Amino acid sequence: MIRRPPRSTQSRSSAASDVYKRQVVSTQSTWGQFYKLDKMTVVIRTKKFLLNQLLNRKQFIVEVIHPDRPNVPKTELKELLAKKYRCNENQISLFGFHTQFGGGRSQGYCLIYNNTDYFKKYEPKYRLRREKLIENRTGSRKPRKELKRKLKKVRGKELVKMRGTVKK
Repeated sequence: MIRRPPRSTQSRSSAASDVYKRQVVSTQSTWGQFYKLDKMTVVIRTKKFLLNQLLNRKQFIVEVIHPDRPNVPKTELKELLAKKYRCNENQISLFGFHTQFGGGRSQGYCLIYNNTDYFKKYEPKYRLRREKLIENRTGSRKPRKELKRKLKKVRGKELVKMRGTVKK
């Protein structure tokens, strides 16, 4: 907390300026941990921590304070959270990050699963694709939709032929 000079001194006296000079700014955070990344400091704080035993995971909001950087990549955040919570990086899902207007602070969601099997079971497929745990879809959407429309119009042996060409 910064002390201000007393209100009785209207002008800037040497005593009032000494108050500012003597103050020591603490480098310790009240809550959260400091991490040095490439000569730049990052503070990670967690909010609304919940141990969800039904889905076998820990879930919380991550607040990242990064005054020297425009943003912190999710890969670096995963490394730091894996060290902090003593788990593998493959068990961590980070998403929904928003940088505060003016920069220096970001917030997002973090899910840490008990193991990778639960991660694959409960995470949505689009997040699994991001993590390269399942392969991306091949082909475009339009041919699939056209084929589906044609299959509705066809019956009998022709339907079996057309379905044979479709890769499911």
